[in-house]
Amino acid sequence: MVKGKIAIRRITCSKSRQVTFFKRRTGLLKKAKELSILCDAEIGVIIFSCTGKLYEYASTSINSVIERYNKTKRDNQQQHVTAAEIQFLKKETESTMQQLRCLQKYNRQLMGEELSKLSLEDLKNLENVLEMGLKNVRSRKADDVEQENVELRKKLRVLSQDHREIKGEFAAETSSSKEMSKSSDQAMPDKDDIPERIHLQLSLQPKAPSLDAHETEIK
Repeated sequence: MVKGKIAIRRITCSKSRQVTFFKRRTGLLKKAKELSILCDAEIGVIIFSCTGKLYEYASTSINSVIERYNKTKRDNQQQHVTAAEIQFLKKETESTMQQLRCLQKYNRQLMGEELSKLSLEDLKNLENVLEMGLKNVRSRKADDVEQENVELRKKLRVLSQDHREIKGEFAAETSSSKEMSKSSDQAMPDKDDIPERIHLQLSLQPKAPSLDAHETEIK
């Protein structure tokens, strides 16, 4: 007699459910043990009954199995993230390379190369870009020239001021030297005038009374 298949759904009868749980639990743990022995596999089985009772089996240690499981899960997640990052970086690299090729092509067109494949509208746009760029270059050049002129004018004013100060100091020294020379000339008498002055001073001094006159007064 062929045993009929049991529908896989929740058993409503609590007694039948407990009997089925006991049988299936025992068979599951037995199969886990056999698989561990036959294939040298590290196996851990954790079972909670409907009443909350714990049943477990581990070929080594249930804590060792759980720790290995968590570590493997983290590694797998990290590998998954790394693979996703690598795929993202590949797409970003391809996009960047495409942009670089477009920029290189546009730069060659600005230099007057590879223009044969451009339409009339593209050529007009390129011409407008070049004209605008030339205008910006001229404006920048004018600004730089004006800035240089401002700096040169500042330096020229500083040099002019230094020149005037040096010239004023030289003029003051020259005037002081002339005044000192003039004062020296006034203080020093002329050599030719020295004998006359000495003769004049001698003539102005009072004469000493003579010896004859003194003797007459005594008599």
